[in-house]
This record gives sequence, C-alpha cells and structure tokens, in this order.
Amino acid sequence: MNSFAEIIATIKKYDRIIILRHQNPDPDALGSQTGLATAIRQAFPQKKVLIGGNDTEGLKWLSSAQKVSDEDYQDALVIVVDTANQPRIDDQRFDDGAFLIKIDHHPNDDVFGDQLFVNTDASSCSEIIADLIDSSDDLQLTKKVAYYLYAGIVGDTGRFLYPSTTEHTMRVAGKFIALGVDTAAINNKMNEVSLKQAKLQGFIYDILQIDKSGAALAIIDHDLMNKLNLNQEEANSVVSTPGRLKEISAWVEAVQKDDGTFRMHLRSQGPIINELAKEHDGGGHPLASGATAKDLDEVKQMFEELIKIVTDFNQKGE
Repeated sequence: MNSFAEIIATIKKYDRIIILRHQNPDPDALGSQTGLATAIRQAFPQKKVLIGGNDTEGLKWLSSAQKVSDEDYQDALVIVVDTANQPRIDDQRFDDGAFLIKIDHHPNDDVFGDQLFVNTDASSCSEIIADLIDSSDDLQLTKKVAYYLYAGIVGDTGRFLYPSTTEHTMRVAGKFIALGVDTAAINNKMNEVSLKQAKLQGFIYDILQIDKSGAALAIIDHDLMNKLNLNQEEANSVVSTPGRLKEISAWVEAVQKDDGTFRMHLRSQGPIINELAKEHDGGGHPLASGATAKDLDEVKQMFEELIKIVTDFNQKGE
C-alpha cells in the first residue's frame, strides 16, 4: 500500500494524466474521477489531464468523458478510481500508459497497479480523494472540486443512510458545505426520476418475489422494459426500491441486457452478499455488489443462494 505523499509525488512527475473508472459509472465513480481531475488541473495547469470512459446518459449533468487516443496513453500516468478489478475498468487500454495507480474503497481482491491506495473503511472513493487532496500542499479543495466529491459521497452513502457513513464522512461533507456547494441542488438532481422510471418503481412491488427469510428478487426483462419504453440504464436506476420494504433484508434485481444475459444488482440491510457476487462473475462491497447471470436459470440459482445466506444470517441472530 502506498501513501498519499507517494501518489502526489507520482502525479507531479507526469505531464499527461488519464483518469479512468469502472463501466456503467455511478455518482461516486464520476465524482471521484472528475473531482481528482479538476484538482490536478487547478494545481498544475500545464499538465494535460483527460477523463476517460463511456458516458452514462442519466449522469451527464455530473460529468462527461473525453476522447482519449492511443497516442495519449504513450508515456502517460493512468489513475484508476473506484474500480475493484481490471475487467471492469472502462477502457481496457488502462495498462498502456507508463505508470498505473489504483485508488479505491472496494475489497482489494484484484491487486493491480504500480502504486495503489485502498481504504475499505471509506464510505466512497470520493471521500478518499478528498483526503488525498487535504493531505497535499499542491492540490486544493475548491468549491468546484467539492461539487463532484459531494455527489460521489451522497451517491455511495445513499444520502448518508448506509452503514458506510462515518463521523469522518460527515466531517468531509461539512467541508464541502463550508465551501458553498449547493448540496440541496445536488440532492434534488439525484432524487429526480422520469415518469417511466417512476412507473417501473411501482411495477417492482408487483413483480417482487419475497421469500419468508427476507430475501427478495425482481426480474426486469426485455418485455417489461419494452412495455414501459425503458432502456437498460433507466432500469438499473431502481435498484434501491425494494429496500424500503420492512419485510426485506437483502435483495437482488436482475436487469436483462441486450445480449440476453442479466446484470445482477445485489443489496443488503445486513447479510453479507459480496461473496455471492464473486461466485457469479462480479464483486463489490459487503452490502452492495454486482454480478452477471447468463440466463434465467442462473438468476434463480442466485436467488436460492441469497435465500440461504439470509436464512443463515437470521439463524445466527446477527
């Protein structure tokens, strides 16, 4: 594990820096990526700092990616944020640069990079970036930087509702507020849903399968998405909906992709579910993970495995 000082020293060495994050980025991926890029640009205006990856339509209000050429990678420093494993990096040229840094808060199951800083106790990667900036005499936490990092923290803490929220998380967020970040505007934007997405939230309760253990499953297939005129990105946005029901302690949402496979969103109020995700081509946090199922049979298999996890958790009285 490297120190913040070592990472800052590496950043200062390179004239071209490319910052990447995971595929299908969420607010924390975009916030930590763009917050770090903005801080570096402000401190070192002579450096070329690029934000790579593919855009997420529903989050373009927060950040948009830039075009990064093969030539840009030559002799460049590449920093990957908020990404636990290499297959999920949203540009598989990530190893084409001269030096690679990993900064993350997920379990460090895939150790990659020439330097890395991983803190699984942090609420978000955005919180780590705030601490990195705070440790430096060169990088500065400005209102513009704080805007991105606040969105990232809010996204990964579920508006400060998740157990990952700590006293330190609140202190960091307090610094953003002191800088004048319009937190209400960010919160309102992140709460915003389209009419189609609101209708899908209603359908979720109708199609939700709830086991007596407290495990639940919702399958959002092509037929339902076509019925509501939703794309996959819009369907992914309702992952937190089942968590509002008191009868549910852990759940999985299966969203069918264009190739017929399913993106599996696992969430929990207590039972640990990231080991289940790892067994199905995924991973993530103990209470929030993602995986892939090749077909409905694997979806059902994962649900049965989730039921066992929740049942064991209940029997232990945890």
